[in-house]
Amino acid sequence: MSTAKILVVDDALGIRDVLSCSLRDEGYQVLTVDSGERALVKVREENPEVLLLDIKMPGMDGIETLGQIREFDKESSIIILTGHGSMDSVVEAMKLGAYDYLTKPFDLEKLKSLIKGALETKGLARKVASSKKLEERYRFENIVGKNPKMFEVYKRIGRVVDNKSTVLIRGETGTGKELVARAIHFNGTLREGPFVAVDCASLPRDLWESELFGHEKGAFTGAIARKLGKFELASKGTLFLDEIGNLSLAGQAKLLRALQEKKIERVGGIKPIKIEVRIIVATHRDLEKAVKEGSFREDLYYRLNVVLINLPPLRERKDDIPLLVEHFLRQYNSESQGGLKYFPLKTLHFLMKYNWPGNVRELENVIERALVMGKGDAILPQDLPLEVQEFSEQSCLTLPSGKFSLKERVAYLEKELITAALEEKHWTQTKAARLLGISRRVMRYKMEKYGIEVDSTDRDPFFK
Repeated sequence: MSTAKILVVDDALGIRDVLSCSLRDEGYQVLTVDSGERALVKVREENPEVLLLDIKMPGMDGIETLGQIREFDKESSIIILTGHGSMDSVVEAMKLGAYDYLTKPFDLEKLKSLIKGALETKGLARKVASSKKLEERYRFENIVGKNPKMFEVYKRIGRVVDNKSTVLIRGETGTGKELVARAIHFNGTLREGPFVAVDCASLPRDLWESELFGHEKGAFTGAIARKLGKFELASKGTLFLDEIGNLSLAGQAKLLRALQEKKIERVGGIKPIKIEVRIIVATHRDLEKAVKEGSFREDLYYRLNVVLINLPPLRERKDDIPLLVEHFLRQYNSESQGGLKYFPLKTLHFLMKYNWPGNVRELENVIERALVMGKGDAILPQDLPLEVQEFSEQSCLTLPSGKFSLKERVAYLEKELITAALEEKHWTQTKAARLLGISRRVMRYKMEKYGIEVDSTDRDPFFK
């Protein structure tokens, strides 16, 4: 259901009542007036998304009302309703910026379809108009990490933003695949165009073709009006197909044809439609394995895998956790009306030990929840979810897997012990050395040997 606001302008009480009841049943907020003069006042007061405007009314008629509304409101979608339609009035209305028109008596279902289409078009226009805000939100700085694996991601993004190459993003759920896709779009040559995201895993089994490619009126039962698919909605922009590995073989075949021919056909249509859109796809699945198993087309895989970006799971870049915590703290502290909150180092150590199966998304949710549920300014370990607390408390040193010599295993354990001592003593080297029974000079030598860097978070206002 939609909560959009609709203004009905008609001097006939019966029409106003019928439309009010019917559209409120669809979840819309419905306002009504009986004249053009009152419509001008109501539009200024309420800013409705859609107007249903009668042409023949006492006093100011619909065409004059439309013209005056357009002097101060360029955004609302206006659908003309008339029982006295003429080609001249229709042409004049369209010139003045009407979205569409219907003649009375009109089909209520067709009107609902027109309203839905008007709202979709309005939403897309709003997205394009706000692209500067989105560009700010999806700057590269918002992809956080200094781990070498993340620097490889940055380099790959930098190579593709200024061209229209197809990009395949691989990574576990929650690693930020859509964030990377949006960063590519909003920092690239297509930033002024729309960014349209599709979750292939949730596409209806019987309607995937209509969702992607659109359909013509009457193409199937329930197709009461033409519908534009995601390819057309993304024209001159980016189409992001998330979880592409879940697309059916039939869907894969039609997608491959669209990519090869740069044309699509709506369901029930007979005329090919040229498309100009950049494709970015993402998946958490092993597509090479899927190709071998026959569940993913090999030719489509090679068509999609032009530029590959691999996003590492958070457990493989735990050194980025303090940076991510700081990033989310700044974000949610700025949104909060309460006092500035921070993470004591003890709490940060719990976060560092946990393996984060839900990756960055899980970390973000944990931080947001802790900021809401934490009673004081300091976020304490008990403010974290039980699974994080229990894992950290049970964690202990483990031997590296694989074939390693005794010397390599001893070195591994020594590095782990030194790191654990530093964490326990809040990265105070003298205290950590004393805990291990070694001198500070030996501690500094061992840290240099194993590449252990002093945790800088103790100098950050968010970590105390």
